[in-house]
Amino acid sequence: MGMMDSLGLSGLAGGVQRMDTRQFLFQMLSFGMIVSSALMIWKGLMVVTGSESPIVVVLSGSMEPAFHRGDLLFLTNQDEPVRVGEIVVFKIEGRDIPIVHRVIKLHEKSNGTVKFLTKGDNNSVDDRGLYAPGQLWLTKKDIVGRARGFLPYVGMITIYMNEYPKLKYGILGLLALYVLVHRE
Repeated sequence: MGMMDSLGLSGLAGGVQRMDTRQFLFQMLSFGMIVSSALMIWKGLMVVTGSESPIVVVLSGSMEPAFHRGDLLFLTNQDEPVRVGEIVVFKIEGRDIPIVHRVIKLHEKSNGTVKFLTKGDNNSVDDRGLYAPGQLWLTKKDIVGRARGFLPYVGMITIYMNEYPKLKYGILGLLALYVLVHRE
């Protein structure tokens, strides 16, 4: 008979071990619910705004002074026509990261199709150098959304985590440590 048995603690130790397992499973379930809730909110925003990406972070200074690096933009992509002066977010074939720039010129064809040209407010030339090879204009299919509102500098967290991957892993490590310490 071991010391735990003689003190009558072996059953208690097993109960504590089961409780830790239950608490851990509860923590993991709670984390899963948070993640799934965030995904549902994101998908809901996609439906409401009509945009595949309803929130984006400005990654460069090309739109200063209108928007600064790190500003968080809220987008919509309704079926209204694009107008000169609007700030749009567009994707170029072969590039993963969308671009935030202002529409500076429209080109309307007789068949009703509209093409447009963009430029960053802080840039000296239009965006034709950024477009796909041979592409001179953007079309509606290139638009991710139109800027409808913003929060200044809130997106800097995203920029820092992408520019400094060790920071991202450090934050994830601290979160994991926090969960382990507060499993009670």
